[in-house]
Amino acid sequence: MPPPTTLFQVIDNSAGTPVILHAPHGGRIIPPERLGSYLISLPELEAEKDAMTDHHTNTLVAAITGASAVINSMSRFAVDVERFPDETEEMNEVGMGVLYTHGSRGQEIRRVSAADQASLLEYFAGYSRRFTDLVDATLAQHGRAVIIDVHSYPRRELPYELHGGGARAPLCIGSDPFHASASLLQAVTESFAGLESAANTPFTGAYVPLKHYRTDARVSSVMLEIRRDVYLDEATIAIDEAGFLGLQQSLQRLVDRLA
Repeated sequence: MPPPTTLFQVIDNSAGTPVILHAPHGGRIIPPERLGSYLISLPELEAEKDAMTDHHTNTLVAAITGASAVINSMSRFAVDVERFPDETEEMNEVGMGVLYTHGSRGQEIRRVSAADQASLLEYFAGYSRRFTDLVDATLAQHGRAVIIDVHSYPRRELPYELHGGGARAPLCIGSDPFHASASLLQAVTESFAGLESAANTPFTGAYVPLKHYRTDARVSSVMLEIRRDVYLDEATIAIDEAGFLGLQQSLQRLVDRLA
């Protein structure tokens, strides 16, 4: 596998800001040497990426100024950097823990070899370590760190979803009470005032490095799950320029407010 630094980008502005943007699921890269573990064809794998990649979130995060950022180019179908790496991860139930074995429709898509598992878990550990280091540097400078975890989701529910069936608002705001104050959540809703929002449905929680998870209240985190039709054509994955610009302006407004 290529060195981890070629597959994710860390923009360290911790000296000047407590805000860290995170785009974990916007990448599509699966190293060619790992493709032998997949049971589906390459076109089928690309269709899975179309269904579940958080399209253009890497571009959105990279366009924001005044924040640190971690931007992942590795596909979640290779390794999901946001999952818990143990039995506490609820997505293990549908074969979508750190290393996916199943796809968006519950179908088996991969049997991970021992060699692939070791290499991919090394990537997971390196990514987690670098993110933790960035949070620690931010805490050292500011006494606080605010993570904005940027995702997208389809207008229609996918079969793999464990908590579907409810509202699918243009903006789902995910949070954990330990890491999200009322003032942080208010800042989100006011910065994205043009979008109807729902709390923790259909997705819940927000990324926090394990070192700080539910132990360090200086680390705040909120997840933005943006419904894809807000900013792209879901059939073609082409950006809607006006919708994307509106999102960019809202996210910049949030970053400026939290800095």
